[in-house]
Amino acid sequence: MQDLQQQLDFILELDRLKGVYRQAMVKSDKNRNENSAEHSWHIAMMAQTLHVYAEAPIDLARVTIMLLIHDIVEIDAGDTFAFAAQVDLDAQEAKELDAANRIFGLLPTQQFEEMRNLWLEFEAAQTNDAKFAKAMDRVLPLLQNMKNAGGSWAKHKVCKSKVIDRNKILADISPKLWTYVTEQIELAVDNGWLLNE
Repeated sequence: MQDLQQQLDFILELDRLKGVYRQAMVKSDKNRNENSAEHSWHIAMMAQTLHVYAEAPIDLARVTIMLLIHDIVEIDAGDTFAFAAQVDLDAQEAKELDAANRIFGLLPTQQFEEMRNLWLEFEAAQTNDAKFAKAMDRVLPLLQNMKNAGGSWAKHKVCKSKVIDRNKILADISPKLWTYVTEQIELAVDNGWLLNE
């Protein structure tokens, strides 16, 4: 029963992720800010749909779990805008590691280690599974911004080079998706949604 109580405590803690809001906007819901829980669900569904474009072998079950857990740390650390100042992004890393230890630490030891290791693998983005998962995490905001006249890019005056740099993980793991993304970035520049620098 000890394990069950720990697992239930973890599950109830996850409810807090629904209250962490991102810069991405949900156009279909009056342009409200997206929360991190729905973002995680959405990219997990993207992986189910777009895994056929992975050039290297991937384990879709592992990718999906990574996507479902990757932002759990934001319960404690909050969300930092992808294009925030580098000093803010660097500070976020330490906060997220502390959060991973606390939140995954609610689980029984074996599950804690499994979840934390998957989260660390996602963050490092060195394996094929993590690269593809990271790519899904990058592509969804691009799609959302393209369907919303630039969305958070336009709002924050983001430049093209930063979006290219953020999405370049696609180049090796999914060249077809990378081609699509680069075409979308050029279109965003042409439309004035991204700064051309």
